[in-house]
Amino acid sequence: QVQLVESGGGLVQAGGSLRPFCAATEQTLSTHAMGWVRQARGKEREIVAAINWSGGSTYYADSVKGRFTISRDNAKNTVYLQMNSLKPEDTAVYYCAADRNSRGLVYYAVQYDYWGQGTQVTVSS
Repeated sequence: QVQLVESGGGLVQAGGSLRPFCAATEQTLSTHAMGWVRQARGKEREIVAAINWSGGSTYYADSVKGRFTISRDNAKNTVYLQMNSLKPEDTAVYYCAADRNSRGLVYYAVQYDYWGQGTQVTVSS
């Protein structure tokens, strides 16, 4: 069982930046594929970004490509999501997720096994 805790969300104006992060409380994250998934009010969860176990491979949804960067520091058991040039449509609860078995990229939200509690990101226009 992996327990994940997110932090770093908040309220920002359009064009601003945030850097939420996710830490594992007890177990190591270093062998797990990780991802950030968001859910806006009234919408389904959608994958935003994914990263493999080493950090050498990443994936981004078209809607955030060029603006968001996912990274990880396995020594600190932490995964980051640098969000730049934020838009009002980025407003959502952002969840950190881990896959139990895969070390590669996991592209679909439904594939993840462990989830954090979520952190709210609100972008005002």
